[in-house]
Amino acid sequence: MAVLSENEWNFWRENGYVVIPNAVPQEQLDRTVEAIWWFLDMDPNDSNTWYKYKPHTRDDRCSPISGAGMVEMYQHQSLWDNRQHPRVYQAFSEIWNEDKLWVSLDRANMKPPVRHDQPDWGHTGMIHWDLDTSRRPIEFGVQGVLFLTDTDENQGGFQCVPGFNNTFDEWVETQPEDRNPNAPDLTDLEVKSIPGKAGDLLIWHRLLAHGNGHNVSDKPRLAQYITMSPAPKDADESRKARVSSWRERTAMPGWPGDNREWEQNCLKTAELTALGKKLLGVDLWE
Repeated sequence: MAVLSENEWNFWRENGYVVIPNAVPQEQLDRTVEAIWWFLDMDPNDSNTWYKYKPHTRDDRCSPISGAGMVEMYQHQSLWDNRQHPRVYQAFSEIWNEDKLWVSLDRANMKPPVRHDQPDWGHTGMIHWDLDTSRRPIEFGVQGVLFLTDTDENQGGFQCVPGFNNTFDEWVETQPEDRNPNAPDLTDLEVKSIPGKAGDLLIWHRLLAHGNGHNVSDKPRLAQYITMSPAPKDADESRKARVSSWRERTAMPGWPGDNREWEQNCLKTAELTALGKKLLGVDLWE
């Protein structure tokens, strides 16, 4: 049975994103949320602990979390359980019209509310692309985020300019040659915050300008980034790096990583299903 309905396909084509409800069962979501709090050594019932770290930057990897709430946690069993969940895989497979996929080894997110006494945690969000939009051709691609808890519009969750992927070519003709290829000028563009329920999987077109928002609620935003794309051919070195990252419980080369090495020191290698082994690259798609 197909995951995406005709109405969801129509919404995807018009808006550049789609929300798949109940992509992951509640018990898996609960385990992932518990794992994030464990990894950060924070108490979900004590908001004062949510600000225990100074957020890391590109130049200073002083903590396991960034100001935008990116948690340097990659290989926990709960993350893998969500990545290899059949409904998550099927959703990406339908979007790509392709069965042979690899999953990204991406991070979680815990974005605490803004507090006046915590100026380091005032991240307001930034609308951007995760690619250089000055390059041509721009090939089709998608990204995804799993809502781990119910997330309101004011809770610092996903936001975007709906349908911008459809109008990008016309828009870019109106922009100066020295425009920022990684972030659009938002003049005349409307940014919308997308609320979601626990278990919702939001998939968006890579040309859709997006970001996470300003958390002005009293609750943290909790999410996991999951993306799938066609498994490349003749990519043995990349496959080896992915398998090593999983087996050694590290970030992929080029990713920030956790300087405390909690996953390496405290976890065993995650168990994979038959599907998970193919999504990682341990086993090859036939």
